[in-house]
Parts: sequence; C-alpha cells; structure tokens
Amino acid sequence: MLDRLRALEVFVEVVRKEGFARAAEALDTSPANVTRYISDLEAHLGARLLNRTSRKMSLTESGEALYERAKSILDEVADAESIASSATLQPRGILRINAPISFGVLHLAPLWPQFMQKYPDVELDISLVDRVVDIVEEGYDLAIRISRSGSNSNAARKLATSHNILCASPDYLRKHGNPQTPADLINHQCLGYTYAANGDQWILTDEKNQEHSAKVSFVMHANNGDTLRAAALAGAGICRCPTFLAGADLREGRLIRILPDYHLPDIDVLAIYPSRRHLSAKVRVMIDFLVNAFKDTPPWDVA
Repeated sequence: MLDRLRALEVFVEVVRKEGFARAAEALDTSPANVTRYISDLEAHLGARLLNRTSRKMSLTESGEALYERAKSILDEVADAESIASSATLQPRGILRINAPISFGVLHLAPLWPQFMQKYPDVELDISLVDRVVDIVEEGYDLAIRISRSGSNSNAARKLATSHNILCASPDYLRKHGNPQTPADLINHQCLGYTYAANGDQWILTDEKNQEHSAKVSFVMHANNGDTLRAAALAGAGICRCPTFLAGADLREGRLIRILPDYHLPDIDVLAIYPSRRHLSAKVRVMIDFLVNAFKDTPPWDVA
C-alpha cells in the first residue's frame, strides 16, 4: 500500500512539474526512480497515464481521471498525518500571514483578537499587500488569497465565496442612465482593476449560461479595490466589485447593482500554505479558525 501511495505521489508530482527530471528534483530522487514508479503504476493499472515524447508530455484520458483522484487521496492522507502529528503539539511561535489589503482590513482584522485570545502563545505577524506573493520565497506561513484558480504550487483550502458584480452610485445612474445589456457598457465610464486578467473586456453570463463579452472604456485604473469603490461611491463610473467589498454599500443603497440578470465569475477566498505535509500546529489552528469563522453565509452576502 505504501508503495502505491508513493507511486501516486510521484505521478502527481510529474504532472505538476510537467516533467520527470523536475519531479525527481522536487522529490529528491533520481529520474530513473521516477520513471520506474510511473511504469510500475501503469503496469498495475493496465493503462497508459502519460503520453511522452522527447519534447512534450501530456496526460491521457486515464491519466486525467487518476490525477484528480490521486490529488484528493494524497490530500486526505496528508491531513490525517498532520492531525496525528500535531494533536499533542501546543500552537506557539510567530505566525506570518499575508492577505489582500481590503479583505484584510474589512473581514480579517476583526477576527485577529478572537484568535489571539484563544491561542495566546501564537504571535501574529500580518502583512497586507494586493500583489500575489510567493509565500515560500518571502517566508510566509499562510496567505489569504482572493482567486478563481487557486494555486498550482501550494496547498489550498477554501474559506468562502464572493460574488463579483457591476455597480454604480445612484448619482451616476441618474446622470448617465442604467445600461440594459452588456453592449451598453461601451457608452459608460468604467473603473478598472489593474490586476484584472481580461483587459478592457468584461465577460458576463446570462441566465441561459451564454457568455457576453462587453468592451468597456476605462476612465480610471487602480490596483486597490477600496480606491475603485471610493470612486464609484463618488459617482465617477461603473465598477466591477466583489461583494466582500461592496456588500454594505449595496444593502444601504449607496451603490446599485446594474445588469442583475447577468453574472460575472465568482471568486474564492482561499487559505494558501506551502504543504499539507508536516503542517505546523499554529498554521493548522489558524486555518481551522478561519474555516469556522466563514462557515455560514459570509457577512458580505447577508441580506
């Protein structure tokens, strides 16, 4: 059984690293051993898992199915090992956490005193920055990330979901009108997030799950959500905004959701950490604490 788990671990690492040599380096073994594990696994399953040439490697249909299941199995095993190894350890020491500025101020800062009271031997070192950090390279124990794609190189646990919406102030809509279709956005002033992936295109999905690509004209870009929210509140334009940032403004009527029959892709709030294996007690209790804090309807989506 242990050999099979090791074979699955090698297989997953080969896929993640996109090559035998890089997987061998990550696993601190030889490429020959990696090749042997993959060959033995394919022989045991009676199916080819990888298409290999001198220049390219790709998953077969069987390989794709196994990869997703293998990741899940290895995660469960690692969780069980971590629970067993940390059960008797007292959480203590400095816990370095990275988080986005707006989310960190609005939704994490109120939680830190509760955590500190519960775990007095853990010293929190919080860093708020909107860029995506390399948590290993920059020495963080844990990062909170707002993302659609998660992380390929680190372990992740979902904490909550936030919806993306388009919104504007009542004053802006009185002056410029309320767009009725995504195509109408081209005639409006829009506020753009610097790190957004789609440039001047906003992709919306209607109730029939059909996509609509709306070209927009930006009058302002910013790399911080609070800056865009402030501009929207002041009537400067239409803002693409996560509900974790605009939830209270929507409830109070300071911002109005536009095109409510169209939807932008949701985003996940994730806890990102270097590895599930040998997870320290201080990181584990923090992740469990945050999961519990956001387990019900997130505060930004209440009512």
